[in-house]
This record gives sequence, C-alpha cells and structure tokens, in this order.
Amino acid sequence: MQMQTPGREKIVALLQSKEIGRDVTVKGWVRTKRGNKNIAFIALNDGSTIHNLQLVVDVASFDAEILKLITTGAAICAKGKLVESTGNGQPVEVQVANIEVYGTADAETYPLQKKGHSLEFLREIAHLRPRTNTFGAVLRIRHAMAFAIHKYFNDKGFVYVHTPIITGSDAEGAGAMFTVTTLDLENLPRKDDKSVNFAEDFFGKHTNLTVSGQLEGELTAMALSEIYTFGPTFRAENSNTPRHLAEFWMIEPEMAFYEIKENMDLAEDFIKYLVRYAFENCADDLKFLNDMWDKELLERLQSVVNTEFVRLDYTEGVEILMKADQKFEFPVSWGVDLQSEHERYLVEKHFKKPVILTNYPKEIKAFYMKQNDDGKTVRAMDVLFPKIGEIIGGSQREESYDKLMARIEELNIPLKDMWWYIDTRRFGTVPHSGFGLGFERLLLFVTGMANIRDVIPFPRTPNNAEF
Repeated sequence: MQMQTPGREKIVALLQSKEIGRDVTVKGWVRTKRGNKNIAFIALNDGSTIHNLQLVVDVASFDAEILKLITTGAAICAKGKLVESTGNGQPVEVQVANIEVYGTADAETYPLQKKGHSLEFLREIAHLRPRTNTFGAVLRIRHAMAFAIHKYFNDKGFVYVHTPIITGSDAEGAGAMFTVTTLDLENLPRKDDKSVNFAEDFFGKHTNLTVSGQLEGELTAMALSEIYTFGPTFRAENSNTPRHLAEFWMIEPEMAFYEIKENMDLAEDFIKYLVRYAFENCADDLKFLNDMWDKELLERLQSVVNTEFVRLDYTEGVEILMKADQKFEFPVSWGVDLQSEHERYLVEKHFKKPVILTNYPKEIKAFYMKQNDDGKTVRAMDVLFPKIGEIIGGSQREESYDKLMARIEELNIPLKDMWWYIDTRRFGTVPHSGFGLGFERLLLFVTGMANIRDVIPFPRTPNNAEF
C-alpha cells in the first residue's frame, strides 16, 4: 500500500519503517510539546493513524521564537533523521534538523488545548473534532467500512447504481420528507383551493429529498439482476434520540430471483464481512475505542463474526417477549411494531446473539412487501444487533401485480406517483428481494459509540445544520 505523498511521508508508514537512519520529511498537527531548556519532544499527528510520531528537538539549535510558536494545534513541517526510539511507546522517532511552522494555534483560544473534552462539547465544534483521537479513529473506520461495502458487492458481481436524491415519491408509503422547491416562499403560487401550485415549480410537481433509493433500485435490478445503492437519504422527523439523524447514508442492495431465505443469507454474510474487514484493517483504532469508550467492543464484534444468527418468526418473538421476566416501557402484543427495548431483549438477554426476525404483520410494514399465504403477514426481515436493535431492514418484494395493486389501493397511495414502479410487475416480473443497512447504525456498532451524531462528520439533526 502506497503511504508516501509528494513532499512528505505519512506517519503511519514511518512508524512501521525498518529503514533506520534515513532522512525524512513529516507534516502534521502538534498534539503536545514537552521538555526542558535543552530538549523538546513534539508529538505530531497527520491523521493517518491513531498513533503520534515523536519529534526530538535540540533546543539550542533552533530560534527560540520559532519554538514558541509550536503549541498544541499548530501545523508544522519537520525534516530530520529517522532513528530508533530510546523511550517507551513508539518504535521510532525523528531527530529534527529543520522545522517550518505552517499555522499557529493560540494556546489561550484553541478549543482542544486540553484533553478530556465531553462528546457533547465536541459536537459544538464539529469543524475541529476530527483532530481528536476519538474522531480520527471514527472517521478512519468510517472510510474503511465504506470501502469494504463497495469491495464486497463488487467482488460478488453486483452493479453500483446511483439513485436520485430528489424524488417525487415516498418510498416508505408514509414518512416525513424535506420539500425541494425553487418557489418564492414569500409569494407562493396558489390553486383555487389555496393549496400550493407546484405546477409552477422547477420540476412541475411537488418533489422531496429521498428517504430511500430502494424503489429505483428495484427498477435496475429488473434488468441487471443484482445491484446496490450507497448514498445519502433524508428524514424530516423531529427526533432528538441518539439513534436518529435527518441526513444519513444507506446501503440498499436489490436482487432479482432472491427469495426471503437468500435475502437473509446475504444480509448475514454481508455484515460479518464488514466486521471482519474492520478487525483486519482498523485494529489500532478499534483497540483505542475499546479502551477509551466501550470495554466490551472487541468482544462484541468478535461474537458477531463467530456466531450463526438466529432466524426467528415474529409471532414466536412476541410470545417470548410476553413471557419475559422483564417489565417493558412499551407493552407487547401481536401486531405491534417492536421497539428497541424489545429487540435488544431478544438479542442481548434471550438468545445472546444476533437475531433475524421475519414474517411481520402486514399492517405495520410497507406496501411493497410480499404477502404470505396467511393473509396476515409479509416476508419482512429485520436483523437485530446488541446495543443497536434493528441494524438492517428488508423483505422479499411483492412481485404479483394484482396483490401489489390491491395493497396500494388499500393504503390510498396515489397511483399517479407510482405508475413506473407498477410497470415492473406488468413487464417481466420476477421474485426479488432487498434490504437496507443504515451506514451510521453500522458504525455505531463497529465503533462502540453511543450516539449516532458521533459517527458522522457533520450531523444534521433538528435545529442543527451549523457546519
């Protein structure tokens, strides 16, 4: 793997280097500076690794005014010789011959001058928090997981499809969406009934930011067999829980000729692959997060890789919950949409392993899910994980034109907005399935962070779009 960039070498490569004695150039941000009147030790980080590179400076060889500028947060370029470290904690260090200060950071006003800031405080300075160890680790893991997602599907022959961000349909059948408009909000055109006349808008109709790329994904799967989408989605729900964002990323594979069993098999294999990839490529960052934030993180990740997920019928799950020796905040009965507390009980206490819950009541699921012969349930599936609850939601899709039309009419979904979707059931329909994995939900699990705002660089939540 290439670790060298023009004009500098990355710290992650230097810390692994065996070429002792050679001249090197490093650039990065100062984490700490300590020492005495004779020698200074600078901990430098360039974001390539959780670990810092120690720079050793002979104070007498440098202008005192230059050294004063080197404080926590300052950006510098250092040139010197790579040597074996005589201290503990790092294999190598750099004996500095030359330093250039790119940018200073005033010690009185730099917000990250001290350690131990709360995550709540760091959310207020999201433009600077990537410089902390915690968020550096989270963002590197986020990158690795994004790469692994593309690699997994590419290696399996799936086609990556870009679905639209602006849409005229609601993929969930019901949901709070963000309107996209170029109309003058101070002088909106009105119809005779006083409603907004979106015919005068840019697209000639009411459009929104998408809540899902699934429906468009189904269209392309009906030609390419196996596809996946990976992009931003938006929900205008006024929710301030640690598990909800207004803007987040979704991975949504859609597969022609897959029925519910193949769908579950793929979901389980996919998520195990991602966790293994994290172990193999993010070991240092995972260990830091385990030691710093969640002492059970590595053990919990390993348990997912090494176990076979439970396949559980919704009806049986409800029976287990109703017999549970635990009081739930939300009562359980057949037909209710299970809450996070119910899902986590099944995973963490009853089975002590991930669960794939199937065959939900049709009344609590979306219109496009395939109906079972009992007339009451649909071939839905939710993958439930410890600490998270639902991490994947999916289903076998209804391929029958007649059944899909009946369900659309039953739910009063406007046909004028869905004609293109219904066409796929009129022309060459096939059994097909798919699921959605919320990228930030995945990252909550992989990093051990407790709040979804801490696994995305710039969170969008109610009353928060600062950066």
